[in-house]
Amino acid sequence: MPRPDSPSVFAAILDRAAGSFRVGPHGVRVPTARRYLPGTLVLETTWQTPTGWLVVRDAMVMGPWHNTEERSATHRRTPTDDDAEHILLRTVTCVSGTVDLQVECEPAPDYGRRRATWDYTDADYHAVQTMLDDGDPGAAGGNGEGGLALRLTSSLRLGIDGRTASARTRMVNGDKAFVALSWSPLPAPRTWEQAADQLWRTQEYWREWITLGVFPDHPWRTYLQRSALTLKGLTYAPTGALLAASTTSLPETPGGERNWDYRYAWIRDSTFALWGLYTLGLDREANDFFAFIHDVCRDNKDLQIMYGVGGEERLDEAELTHLTGYEGATPVRVGNAAFEQRQHDVWGAVLDSVYLHAKSREQLPESLWPVLKRQVEAATRHWHEPDRGIWEVRGEPQHFTASKLMCWVALDRGARLARMHDEHDFAEEWGKLAAEIHADICTNGVDDRGVFVQRYGSDALDASLLLVPLLRFLPPEDPRVRATVLAIADELTVDGLVLRYRVEETDDGLEGEEGTFTICSFWLVSALVEIGELERARALCERLLSFTSTLNLYAEEIDTRTGRHLGNFPQAFTHLALINAVMHVIRGEERAGHDGIHFEPPNRGG
Repeated sequence: MPRPDSPSVFAAILDRAAGSFRVGPHGVRVPTARRYLPGTLVLETTWQTPTGWLVVRDAMVMGPWHNTEERSATHRRTPTDDDAEHILLRTVTCVSGTVDLQVECEPAPDYGRRRATWDYTDADYHAVQTMLDDGDPGAAGGNGEGGLALRLTSSLRLGIDGRTASARTRMVNGDKAFVALSWSPLPAPRTWEQAADQLWRTQEYWREWITLGVFPDHPWRTYLQRSALTLKGLTYAPTGALLAASTTSLPETPGGERNWDYRYAWIRDSTFALWGLYTLGLDREANDFFAFIHDVCRDNKDLQIMYGVGGEERLDEAELTHLTGYEGATPVRVGNAAFEQRQHDVWGAVLDSVYLHAKSREQLPESLWPVLKRQVEAATRHWHEPDRGIWEVRGEPQHFTASKLMCWVALDRGARLARMHDEHDFAEEWGKLAAEIHADICTNGVDDRGVFVQRYGSDALDASLLLVPLLRFLPPEDPRVRATVLAIADELTVDGLVLRYRVEETDDGLEGEEGTFTICSFWLVSALVEIGELERARALCERLLSFTSTLNLYAEEIDTRTGRHLGNFPQAFTHLALINAVMHVIRGEERAGHDGIHFEPPNRGG
C-alpha cells in the first residue's frame, strides 16, 4: 500500500516473518469453505471448530466519490460515482455454538525490512495506529503531518504486543464483530452498524457493476462473470492500468528461479483486454484501459513493453535476499528488468487496440492519429530485426515468428485506420509493407510440414503461433493454419494442456522446467473453434474450467500432474484468454445450433 506495486505490508506468502493479518478461530488453521459472495469481490470464509461455526467476510470497501472539495491527486480518468475508500474490512459472525475468535495483525513494512510499532490513538482499546514511512505531507493516508499511517479499528478490545496488534474473545451464536484496516484519511467504521453498512454498500457496488455487463445465458456464465470481476479488481482506477497479476515472485517452477514481479501493466495484454471487455459490454473499463495506453504512447519516446500502474517507465529489478521465497523458491524479485527488452509485438498490440477501439465507435479520434503513425513507423523500422519475443526470453535475440506476426498486425491495422482517417497515401504505403511482411513470414516462418514455427531457421513449435488465426493473419481454412493448430495440440502439450515452448529447444536464459501455460491452452480452445474442431475445443475448455481454483481464479500455469496452479495469481492474461475461449465456444455452439443456445453479444470490436 498505498498502490498495488508499493512495498508490501503483509508478505507471509513469501516469508512467514514478512507480515500477516489473521482473523479466525483460535486453534483452527484450515477453513471449511471459501467463496466470493455471488456477483461480488467480497470473500466469505466459513470456519468449523469443535464447539461452533464462524463466518468471516473480507471486503475492500467501496464508497461514494469523496474528492468533493478538491480534485484527486492521483485520478486521471473521469471521476466515477464510487471510489475505493482504502479500507480492508473484515466482519465476523458466529452462526452456531461457541467459538474463540483470534485476531492478529502483524505488519512488516517495506517487504519485511522494517518493524512496525503500534500506538493507541484514543483513550479506549478500539483503535491503534502505526506509521509505514515518513512519506510526503500530501500522501494518501497521511496523518496530516506527512507519512503513510496504517490504522486498525475494531469493535473488539485491541492489545499491543510489540509489532502485533491482537484481540481475543469468545463469541456465541448470533454475536457479531468487525476489524477494519485503513490507510486513508477517510473515517474507518467504529461501530458494528457502520461496518455492516460499508459491507452492504460494497456488495451493492459490485452487484450493480456486474449487471452492466452482457453475459450469455449459458452454464459457463459464472466463469465469465468471475473473470470480469477479476479484471476489474486488477484495474488501478486512478489511471485505468490493468495489472498482469497482484503478486510478485510466486514461482512458475516449484522451488525454482522463474519468479517475476507481475504488478505492472503490459502493453501486450491490451488487445485481449479490449476484446474481452468490449465483448462483455464493459465499455467504461475498456475505455479507461485504452486511455492508459494512450497516455503512455503520447510522447515521442520509444514504446516500452510494460509500465508501472501510474505510467512509470523505469521498473528497475532487484532481489530481496532476506525473504525465503514461496516454499523456498528464490530469488524473490521486485521490479522487472523486462521493461528494457526489445519486443516487437508491442506496436502490433497498440495498433490492434486502436483498431478495436475505433471499430467500436466507427471512427478514429483525431488525437490518436499522431500516436498511430509513430507506432507504425517504429514497426516499419524494426520488423526485420531480431528481438526477445512475446515470452520475454532472456537468451539471445532471435527472429521470432510471432514478433513478425505482430509487426504485420501493426501495418495491417495501421492501413485500415489510415483509410478510416481518409489518409489514403499512408493506407497504400502501409498496406504494401504489410503484404511484404506477410510474404516474409510465410516464406521463413513455416517448416516443411506447413507448420508455423517459433523462429526463423528452426522447427521448434511455439504456442504464440495460435494467434495466426485469432489475429486474422490467414483464414482458418488455410491448410497451414490447420496444420499449425493441430501440431501444437498434438505435440506441444502435456496431458492435453499447452506449453509455451519446450525449454530444451528454446534459449530463454533460465534453468528448470515450467508448467503448462493456461493462456496458451485457452488460445488453443479458440483456435480449434476457428478451424472447425468445435467438439474438441469444447472438451478442452471443459477440462480447463475444471482446473479453476475454489474461487474460480487462475494463476499463470497449471501442473497437469497435480492440478496445482503455478506462477503469479490471479493472472489477468489467463482470465482474458478464458473470456476469448469461452465466447468462441458459445458462438460456435450457437452457429451449430447446439443445446438450443441463442446468444450473440454486441459486436464491439471482436
